[in-house]
Amino acid sequence: MSSETISSADQKMKRAVDAMERDFGAFRTGRASTALVERLTVDYYGTQTPLNQLAGISVPEAHQIVIQPWDRGVLGAIEKAIQKSDIGLLPNVDGTVVRLNIPPLTEERRKDLVKSVHKRMEEAKVEVRNFRREAGDELKKEERDGTVGTDEAHRQHETLQKTTDRWIAEVDRLGTAKEQEVMEV
Repeated sequence: MSSETISSADQKMKRAVDAMERDFGAFRTGRASTALVERLTVDYYGTQTPLNQLAGISVPEAHQIVIQPWDRGVLGAIEKAIQKSDIGLLPNVDGTVVRLNIPPLTEERRKDLVKSVHKRMEEAKVEVRNFRREAGDELKKEERDGTVGTDEAHRQHETLQKTTDRWIAEVDRLGTAKEQEVMEV
């Protein structure tokens, strides 16, 4: 049971780090990326629908995103969704497509983005530590129940801590890489 507990915690920690990495894709870095807009929800005939299910999203240039809806009737809704979002870009609608021009980032905006990256990193670390705590509690319960000996419980806790340290290091590595990407001019 103990190895299953650690394996389960490892999977949960991996999902937390993967979620953080997906969120990093939405941070603007001065370069166009489809991740900036693909998770925006658009009011499509009364239903909140992700943008990537309503339109083709492409990056024809380094500083431009083009959104081409499959239904022209949704152009206005896409424009409104982008304006309401917190990505800070103004959409240009020209008949059949929505264009988003990405201006170069100012130094102040870069520093704000780095703060956001650090905040998201800390959230991911807290998630990882919470999974460690849950698994640790389960291991302690097994030890109290007598299904695992004291020495084996100690080894399991060490393994759990090593797993946690590995995922925390991965959060730091990904966060540092994203920080460098944001600060790159």
